Amino acid sequence: MRVSSVRVGDLDPRGRTGRAANTAARQASEHALAWVRRLVVIGIVFIVLAAGFIALYFSSLFGITQVNVTGVSHLTASEVSELAAVPTGSTLLRVDASGIASRLQTNPWVKSAAVNRLFPETLELAVEERSIAAVVSTTSLDVQETENWAIADDGMWLMKIPDQDSAEASQISQQVYIDAGQVLHITDVPYGVAPQEGAYCTDDCVLNALNIVSGLTTELADEITTVSATDTANTVLTLENGVQIAFGTAEDVREKERVVLELMAQHPDSISYINVRVVDRPTYRAIPS
Repeated sequence: MRVSSVRVGDLDPRGRTGRAANTAARQASEHALAWVRRLVVIGIVFIVLAAGFIALYFSSLFGITQVNVTGVSHLTASEVSELAAVPTGSTLLRVDASGIASRLQTNPWVKSAAVNRLFPETLELAVEERSIAAVVSTTSLDVQETENWAIADDGMWLMKIPDQDSAEASQISQQVYIDAGQVLHITDVPYGVAPQEGAYCTDDCVLNALNIVSGLTTELADEITTVSATDTANTVLTLENGVQIAFGTAEDVREKERVVLELMAQHPDSISYINVRVVDRPTYRAIPS
């Protein structure tokens, strides 16, 4: 005879269902408690870290003992440090980097500025300077004297350049005079042009001259010594060899440049004057050989 057996619980389906439900509820409760414990731990860690950061932030740790200046040649390191005005007692954590950068950019030489924290104690002032595109000779309205002003390629007036043998000259970087001697001079600008340091030039004649020179792409640009900017239509370039070029407005600059180079190549030793104000009807004057 074969005998079989069953468990008592198997005889009651409702009992099996109840036990399964209890198990699921217990597991869900344990899972929820585990998440609560994790959140509590995370909260405690966050509070400890925040408290530590606040204590560190207001402490004297990482105090700034050195300020390094990079990227300057027309400004001196002392001028930049004075302009930055880093407050005494500042730390690398509390220093107002954006405020320092903003103060630096009030100087016309400063095209952009970045303030970098070099732990544990150094603040770096990284400056990108504007360069001198030309020197513009103007007539001062008050004393009726000629003044030489450095201007950047974006049209910003950088500074009035003092006479090199003056007492004022000893207070500025000598790089200013080196660069001023290597760039072209814009002369004969209209009376009444009054540059202001840190302002953008608004005179059409000066801007036209800048646009012409910045638009040249060949060796012709390096041969220009002066630009007469009486008015935009009659802008005249003078080259190192004395050749004068009536260039006119800063339109069709590269085509005008091409025509000038062709004429100079055709008359290498005799040409003295070229007119390309109307580029498709150029004229020139050459000394008979």
